[in-house]
Amino acid sequence: MIKVLISLSISFAILLIFIGGFAESAFAVSRFNSDISVSPTIEASPTPSPEPTQAQRPDITKETHETLEPLKKLLEDQNIGQLTPPNLLKHAIRGAVGAGIAPNTIVLLLLLPGVATLIAAFRQLVGIGGFGIFLPASLSVVFVATGPVIGIALFAIIVFVSTLVRIGMRRTKMKLQYLPRMALVLLFVVVGILSVLFAAPFLTWINIAGVSIFPVLILVLLAEDFSKVQLGKSAKVAVNLAFETLSLSLLSYFFLTTRPVQEFALLNPEVWLLAIGFSDYILGKYIGLRLFEIYRFRSLIKN
Repeated sequence: MIKVLISLSISFAILLIFIGGFAESAFAVSRFNSDISVSPTIEASPTPSPEPTQAQRPDITKETHETLEPLKKLLEDQNIGQLTPPNLLKHAIRGAVGAGIAPNTIVLLLLLPGVATLIAAFRQLVGIGGFGIFLPASLSVVFVATGPVIGIALFAIIVFVSTLVRIGMRRTKMKLQYLPRMALVLLFVVVGILSVLFAAPFLTWINIAGVSIFPVLILVLLAEDFSKVQLGKSAKVAVNLAFETLSLSLLSYFFLTTRPVQEFALLNPEVWLLAIGFSDYILGKYIGLRLFEIYRFRSLIKN
């Protein structure tokens, strides 16, 4: 069963990579064809044809003109009036931006509590757990920085390598203390990720070269938590939790990259934070059955 799950995870990652590469290539071809098309009454210019360009995905983790200027314009167009307690955060945000703080950094910090609330809601109401709250939230930021295709591929490598190292240690009866064991797992995880980075010259249809050290470090540190779960529980449970973490991270990724959510959090920070705090309080008071539990115990509920 474990081998099947591992094979499925790797196959799923490879499939996503090919789908992402095909989609980006198709978009590039369409952009290339539209750029070189000319009117039927005008002769084609002898100038060289433009190079096909790939679609720029939104990345609010980087301070670029495309990410900063729309946010700055939103702040400039909003009339907040005089400083009063209800708009204290609005004035604080504008003061921070005026002092040189990037508005995308403020947006990410405002959205992270919302991501945590979203993950907690799926835990309390649906029954999807994963590796707590911090890891899915961090992984969603990694997906924003690297793109979901590359992020899922690296995540699948971590799951595969961690599980493979644990099975190898168990079958060879290698008895090590906890910290050296974690260091050995980290070694193999780093080797696995380096193998992907070294394959960049051959994987020209995905932008592996654009991956920075920040998301890679978060993914590497994920290996320790994954190994902790494997030590305390079975590998099957660890793989299931990894898939739940991946699902929550992808959902949080779409939450972070939704433009209306970003704008509302930036323009209405007081309402945003109060709504999140109230939602967390309501979730903390819920003690009923989760959705998966209702489905699991449906026969008992009927009786």
